[in-house]
Amino acid sequence: MFENIEFLNKELFWLLLLLPVALIWYVLKHNQQTAELKISSIKGFKASSSFWSKFRHLLFALRLIALGLLITALARPRSVDVSTKTKTTRGIDIVMAIDVSASMLAKDLRPNRLDALKEVAGDFIKGRPNDRIGLVEYAGEAYTKTPITSDKSIVLRSLRDIRYNTLIQQGTAIGMGLGTSVNRLKDSKAKSKVVILLTDGVNNSGSVDPKTASILAVDNGIKVYTIGLGTNGMALSPIGFNANGSFRYSRQQVEIDEALLKEIAEDTGGKYFRATNNKKLAEIYKEINKLEKTEIEEKKYYNYEEKYRPIVLLAGLLLLLELILRNTIFRSFV
Repeated sequence: MFENIEFLNKELFWLLLLLPVALIWYVLKHNQQTAELKISSIKGFKASSSFWSKFRHLLFALRLIALGLLITALARPRSVDVSTKTKTTRGIDIVMAIDVSASMLAKDLRPNRLDALKEVAGDFIKGRPNDRIGLVEYAGEAYTKTPITSDKSIVLRSLRDIRYNTLIQQGTAIGMGLGTSVNRLKDSKAKSKVVILLTDGVNNSGSVDPKTASILAVDNGIKVYTIGLGTNGMALSPIGFNANGSFRYSRQQVEIDEALLKEIAEDTGGKYFRATNNKKLAEIYKEINKLEKTEIEEKKYYNYEEKYRPIVLLAGLLLLLELILRNTIFRSFV
């Protein structure tokens, strides 16, 4: 009931200290006005005693309560109703370029690089409710898995469907992955355009040079965050197929073209990250999430309703009641 009540002039509550002072003054004054008379018997006075004389202090109590109410009213009690309206003032369009070459099945991340990425990327997408996101897959060639959209259910479903397949040409075409992502964003009207490019290898195929794609990103105002995925040293990686069609694994040296990834990030105003395990990968996406903040404009509307009027009215009624009682029932006792 009183949760949304505030007092505009709280300092006036110090006046309530006058109430105990007035009470003490009243008691002292009453004692001074009471005379003592010693007599042998009070039988002769019993008939003149009145029931109302016992309640003559009610008049002062009414005045004291009225004074307390008036002080409360002066403190300006009022109810506050707060409503909030939010508006996205700066949207971000993001394309996630994901390497889907066979090496992404290496088991240095659990259960493998690709599945670890999908889990972390899914959390990242869920944490960007106000942005549009698209997906690009690339290996030896690249194609758009999902155009940029604000429908996160579509993006998440497409992310879950990403897997290694033999239909796409094998290899690692970083230039193709970045070039396709830039092509998705170049006509975007968003004030901020971002590519998150992830790879676990070295550019070794594709018809687009990574540096050329980087220049196109700069020309279109696109920032690129690059992520090198893979442990330092050796990793259990797929090297071929068994007779039953399953992958055959062997420990292989992890090779990532970090110099190229750093150059792309620096040229476009982004940042390069190295993810050597699941925890580090999750931390990288959290950092990107913090770096690329969508600006939200929040407006708060305050509706005030003054509550002092009923309190003043009640105080007035108590004073009126005291005045009536003083001049009628208690007239002989005051």
